Amino acid sequence: MMHANGPFTVKLAPLDPYNSDPSALFARRSLDKVFTGALAATSKGEMLAAGTPEKGSAGYVAIERVTGTLDGREGSFTLQHSATMNRGTPSLSIHVIPDSGTGALVGLAGTMAIDIAPDGAHSYRFEYTLP
Repeated sequence: MMHANGPFTVKLAPLDPYNSDPSALFARRSLDKVFTGALAATSKGEMLAAGTPEKGSAGYVAIERVTGTLDGREGSFTLQHSATMNRGTPSLSIHVIPDSGTGALVGLAGTMAIDIAPDGAHSYRFEYTLP
C-alpha cells in the first residue's frame, strides 16, 4: 500500500436540483478541486446532497474525475464518494472506481480520506496500490 498526502482546495457551485420539491431538502453542486502534494491534479465532479429537518443530519454522494500526476505518474481516475452525517457525527467513504485509471495510473485502486481543519483548510490522505 502506498500513501499520498497533501492539501487541496475545493469550489462548490449550485446546480439546479433534479427534485424541485422543497420538502426533499435536495441540493446539487458542481465540484472543482485542485490537489497539491504527492497528488498534483485537478478534478471536476458533481455532488447530490440531501438534508433533513434534524440539524446535523444529511447525506451526499459525488463522482469526480481526477486528472494529473500521482507520485510522478501521469493519468486520470474517478473517485466515488458516499457520506452521511448523523446528528453531527460524520461517516465518509471515498473509493477509486475500479478500472477508471488511465495512462500511468491504469490499475489504480485505493481509498481517500478528507480532513477539514477548524479554519476550513482541506487536506487528503490517499492510500492506493498500482500494479
